[in-house]
Amino acid sequence: MSGRYILREENSRTILRLPSDNSESSKGPQYLAAALATIGAFVAGTFMSWTSPALPLLQANNSVPYITSEEGSWIGSLLNLGAFIGAIPAGILADHIGRRTTLCGLAVPFFISWLMIAFCSSALELYVGRIVGGMAVGAVSVVAPMYISELADSKVRGALGTFFQLQITVGILFGYLVGMVGDHRVLAFILSVLPVVYFVSFIWMPESPVYLLSKDKLNEAKRSLQWFRGSKYDIEDEMVRMVESSGDSQKRKGGLGELLSNPVTRKAFTIALGLMTFQQLSGINAVIFYTGQIFDLAGSSIPSTTACIIIGVVQVIATYVSTLLVDRAGRRILLLISDSVMALCLGVLGAYFHLLNNNYDTSDVSWVPIVSVATFIVVFSLGFGPIPWIMLGELFPANVKGIASAVAAAFSWILSFAVTKAFQNMTSSLGEDITFWVFTGICVIGTIFVFVMVPETKGKDLNKIQEELSGKPSNVELKMVESDDGLKTEKIIFHLPD
Repeated sequence: MSGRYILREENSRTILRLPSDNSESSKGPQYLAAALATIGAFVAGTFMSWTSPALPLLQANNSVPYITSEEGSWIGSLLNLGAFIGAIPAGILADHIGRRTTLCGLAVPFFISWLMIAFCSSALELYVGRIVGGMAVGAVSVVAPMYISELADSKVRGALGTFFQLQITVGILFGYLVGMVGDHRVLAFILSVLPVVYFVSFIWMPESPVYLLSKDKLNEAKRSLQWFRGSKYDIEDEMVRMVESSGDSQKRKGGLGELLSNPVTRKAFTIALGLMTFQQLSGINAVIFYTGQIFDLAGSSIPSTTACIIIGVVQVIATYVSTLLVDRAGRRILLLISDSVMALCLGVLGAYFHLLNNNYDTSDVSWVPIVSVATFIVVFSLGFGPIPWIMLGELFPANVKGIASAVAAAFSWILSFAVTKAFQNMTSSLGEDITFWVFTGICVIGTIFVFVMVPETKGKDLNKIQEELSGKPSNVELKMVESDDGLKTEKIIFHLPD
């Protein structure tokens, strides 16, 4: 027995009743699209790790160009500044021309950047190349999580959302490994192939159904959603909810004004900025970028290049584990565990350097910095690494998602730039122990922020998330009912104002 029914019910104007066979949507197309979309994140990861093998080569006496230590510091940091510049227009562009089109277009600045780096003859050319690459890095950090959150079934949205951070970590590790070629120009030429692979593979993917609905392209949105869910899956009930959510967001004019004036989106924006703040101020980039230096200061016998590769492998494995946990354990619990354990690791690392700086014998505990850094990287990769980017795509309705994601990502990148530049000055003026204790205090505050402010979004659609943020019931309710003959149906109830 099948069919669709329009019923009347007290407290509701209309009930749309749809048959359901409880069939699961196909996950393969969703995983494929998420994997291909985040090749851009893989490329971004190679930009992040490029300085580790390249700067020592550029600072060699016979290098052309020859780079001083101060110039090298700027070459490393300008990527983050470029990402800040590229993030804001990316969200706006994605709202105008589409998520897929924007992501495909980012292959161009990625490719141009690597060619500029490969053919550079001065520090200035390297500066420009890094800024151009950074702009693409910032843009992909906005649009890729947005695209994934809009195509994903709520049951796997968290796992797919971790693909962004996972691909970054794999790209970082790949950059470390390819850097062993020992020539900065050959390294840049090898890495320039990746944007081409990204464009050729991803261009075949469908556009986000949410974006298509925002442009009133209903038939195209249906085809897109059907492709992502599989040809045998009945998309009608999901499409009804998606259309209703899109209609609500289109009634309100998007933009920064709507983002800040609407109490619900303002709360979501506060949560997003808070998560990005505590992600960056945890000191993660300082720990990663200066891993070799931390090990050297602690008297470790592990060469800095080997240490970087070890940390890269640890980060990839931990981020992969996060893909398995995030839709089982939930976002909140992983964030709470992540930040609290990071605080512990940084506190222990600060105590170790306090003993070392005060001439205590630390030979019996020389393993402490290695274990602390490795544990820090693991718990960051399980929680505060991927989850802020996941929630950036989950918290906002379509009409403000572009600008909200762009501002939050830009804010994250400028903080990353500041922390990376300030870390060496902090250790010089405050000492390593005080520096790590400052980051410890920030992680403690971040844990409190998550506990008080951050909702659980696991397995919830946009309507439910917006309902929880507002504290008001949604005007759409989904109920599963079973008749006497065992037929299960889903009822989508629209609660309309009188």
